[in-house]
Order: sequence, then C-alpha cells, then structure tokens
Amino acid sequence: MDMQVNPSALGGTIGAIASKSEAHRLLICAAFADGVTDIDCNTTSQDIDATAACLRGLGARVTRTKKGFRVVPAATTARRALLDCGESGSTMRFLLPVVAALGCDASLTGHGRLPERPLSPLYEVLIEHGAELGSQGTVPMPVGGKVSAGRFEIAGNVSSQYVSGLLMAAPLMDGPVEVFVTEPVESLPYIDITCAALAQFGVEVSREKYTQDSVSGLLFRIPAGARYRTPGSVRVGGDWSNAAFWLAAGALFEGGITVEGVDMRSTQGDRAILGALALLGARVERGARSVTVRPDRLKGCRLDVSSCPDLVPPLAAMAACAQGQTTIVGAARLRIKESDRLQTVKDAVNALGGHVEQTNDGLVIDGVDTLTGGEVDAANDHRIAMMAAILAARAQAPTTIRGAQCVAKSYPAFFEDLRALGGSCQEV
Repeated sequence: MDMQVNPSALGGTIGAIASKSEAHRLLICAAFADGVTDIDCNTTSQDIDATAACLRGLGARVTRTKKGFRVVPAATTARRALLDCGESGSTMRFLLPVVAALGCDASLTGHGRLPERPLSPLYEVLIEHGAELGSQGTVPMPVGGKVSAGRFEIAGNVSSQYVSGLLMAAPLMDGPVEVFVTEPVESLPYIDITCAALAQFGVEVSREKYTQDSVSGLLFRIPAGARYRTPGSVRVGGDWSNAAFWLAAGALFEGGITVEGVDMRSTQGDRAILGALALLGARVERGARSVTVRPDRLKGCRLDVSSCPDLVPPLAAMAACAQGQTTIVGAARLRIKESDRLQTVKDAVNALGGHVEQTNDGLVIDGVDTLTGGEVDAANDHRIAMMAAILAARAQAPTTIRGAQCVAKSYPAFFEDLRALGGSCQEV
C-alpha cells in the first residue's frame, strides 16, 4: 500500500495504543502461569499477534476479548511445533530461550529481514547450556535439547532482548539462574520492563553490580523454585514508543498535541522522549496520565540515545525542522532493525528536502526552514513510515510513502489517528 500524505496542520488529542514491549512479556508470562490470566490490552499489532500465535503453537489458549486477551496455559507443552515469529525480533529473541528451556523440539521461523538479524551471542550461550540449535540465518530454525539452569554470561551492548529472553526462560528451568550482563549495558529500561512483568507473575529478580575477573556488569538472579503465578488480571500500559511520534508532531505544529493514557511512572525507556523534547526546545506539559507538547523555539542539540534507540525517527523529524545542528549518538544498533534505520532515516528525511548525514553510531541533522515533500520508501520499517508521515504533513507539497502498510507491525491504526489529528492522507 502506498499512502499520499498532504500538507496539513496537526493538532488535538489522541489516546496512546497498548505498549508492544509490555504486551509481549505479559503474554509470555501468562502462557506459563498456574492459571488463567486476563490481559487488558486496548490495541494489538502484527508483532503482538505473532507472539500470541507462537504461544498457541506451544499449547496455550490465547483468545481475544473485548478488553484484550485471555490466556489459558497449556496442561502440557506441545512438541515439534512450527512457531512463526512473523517479522518480530522481540518474538524470536524472547521465545528462543523459552523454547530451549521447555525442551519441546520446536522450530522458529520468520519473514522479511528477521532471518538476517543476529542472534549472537544468545545463540552460543544457549548451546553452552545444552540447547541444540539449527544454523543461524536459516528458517525454520530447529530448537532441540534442553537448556539447564546455572550462570549465563552475555554482553550488554548487543541487544537487551537477549537478556530479557533468558530472564523469562529462567522460571521454566530447574534450579537457580544467574544472568551476568557485561558492561556497557545498553537499553537497560527494556530489561526493567521484563523484570516488572516477571514481578507481576510472582517471579522476583534481584540485580546487583558485579565484577568477575576484572569484567564489570550487572548480575541478575532468579532463585530455584521460582514459577509463574497468575495475578488473575494485568494491564498493558500506553506505548511511549509510538506516542513519541505524536509528541514530536506536537512540537512541529502550532496547535500542539496531547497524548492520553501514558504513565509517567512507566518503566518504558522511551519515556525519555520527554527529556529529549525539552532539550530540542519544545514546551512539554505533563499530567498524571497525559502529556501535551507545543512548539517553541526548536534548536539543535546533542542527543545520546543508547538507552532508547527507537526514538531516533521521531527525534530526527523534530531535528529536521529545528534551527541549527542536532547530533544523535549511541544508535549503532539501529542498523540491525527492520531496516538499517540510520540509513533509512537519512534517506527519508533527505527525500523530503532535509539534510542528514550518517556517522558510525548516529546521525548529524542540519535543520531546514522548509520541507519540499516528495517520495519516501518506507523500507518495510514501521518507524520510517510514521516519521515520514509526520514530516509530510509539515511539507510544502504532497508526499507519497511507498510500502506504508508496514505501520501494521506496531500501529495498524496509525493513518486513521493521523486523520483524527487533522492529517490529510489517502491510498494511491
């Protein structure tokens, strides 16, 4: 699907969709708990649905309800299931250690760029502990053997999803589990989301600074006998990652934008958008469960996104329209997302008349007074399509976004919500 976005003034109030990060984790915990769990989840997406489908493949009953999901754990785990992760890196990286801990000889498959995205060093760590895995990059990937409890050591600067997968697999193993994450530990807030989900299901994770053989890091411990216990019902919070696009748009349009249903106490790392918005010069008004952003004198600055790399597209949209130069650092991991996101952010902004250059781990963005509009290839990356749509509304002429259907990966109703805020768009 190609979408034409016309110049228009955005403004108003929109509700936050459900956090994809929280939904993945809560679904997995519920699927292996000791009873039925109702999950309040006001929206879904292709990635969330991929995790739900894989859990059904493992024997859990996961059904949609008016409020979200009802999860009934399987009496026995299905064996030799083919689990389709779609294009969801979270689903693949979370379920790989979970399946290895279950010892059910399942296979994992995926589509798009997912088979190309790395699994090391998680892959090698699982093999060290008893897993028998097919070759990296091949799908379906057989997952045999059974991972034993003990100490897992993994680098903290590759993907926090590896750590989260190991932590979620720990209650399925026999014996105590320690996960030693060596410094630097990037995207730590995502590990915090995992620990919070585990705590809701009765699994307490301790964390401490630790040094072993002159190597420092964080040591996570889950005691022997820890098991998932259903709390009966849980709620998925509003998603800061996708709310960030509307908040960035609020800084670009005179009327401002309010996003409702976001929690100021959330463990989601992308809540850092609020601080970044302020650094770029926007006016930010915080409520108990809402945020309003209005424009002011936007100015370039230096932004370190090592703990929140998914914020780069909305931040790049703001920086493209700010005065002066913005330098974004700490974003090298974006090269292994749905696209090489440093390259595709650059290409998209420049296609609309902006000025962006790449560095080894980020971007240098020189703000421009006006954007021309044009044609953008979304590169099968939901965040590129959403960034392009926000900038297109600010441009002088219409913009065509090629492959805009990729927003369904995380935000199927994105273009409907764009219209609700005054945007003008139509399929072409």
